[in-house]
Amino acid sequence: MGVVTLEAENSGKRHGGRYIYEELRKQILTLQLKPGAQLDEVSLAAQFGVSRSPVRDALARLISEGLVTILPNRTTLVTPFEIEEFPKYIAALDLTQRAVTRLAAINRTEQDLDRIREANTAYVRALGLGNFQEMSERNKAFHLEIAKAGRNPYLTNYYEKLLGEGQRLLHLHFDFIVSSQMTRPDEDHDKIIEAIVNRQADEAEAASHEHTLLFRDRFLEFMKQNLTKNISIL
Repeated sequence: MGVVTLEAENSGKRHGGRYIYEELRKQILTLQLKPGAQLDEVSLAAQFGVSRSPVRDALARLISEGLVTILPNRTTLVTPFEIEEFPKYIAALDLTQRAVTRLAAINRTEQDLDRIREANTAYVRALGLGNFQEMSERNKAFHLEIAKAGRNPYLTNYYEKLLGEGQRLLHLHFDFIVSSQMTRPDEDHDKIIEAIVNRQADEAEAASHEHTLLFRDRFLEFMKQNLTKNISIL
């Protein structure tokens, strides 16, 4: 479990469950808390200097996002990620991403376009600064704006969970994404945006599929080049 500083403890006292949620979520997404790490309510309450109630609230929110899991024996842990499950994750991401992007091309408004463009600008800015955490947050926000433009909350809610899992994988190989010669990362979203702007549903779906495959190929190439470096995502 990550070490919580005195400043964090004091902030935890001021903000309660919201701060604890944000701090734990950040540590999970940046892999400071590794997949499979146990989370004990009593220990967390002591570290943050609060009662167990706000810790329980924070964990409940993380569970709803799929970042934390409760086992049948009531053990709470950071949701593991088995590399063998990666193809299934990509299949789910691909199908959902294609659906929400297609719907966005059909249903988007001018206000939606403004929000999508603004989110992409923020993503490119974070990418340029080399800010791992901000980059993954802005990437997620960009894709969620597209999903919201599709006007299907059921798909959007499920898609958000998939994107949350993807944030951990993005952080794991962020340096590789930036240095990759497959495409320039700051251009990753251009085809998707163009198709949505032009209301081209087939092209939007195809671009989102290509985007998923690019994410898959970057990650697999990263793993191939780093298999001897004892990388652990379990």
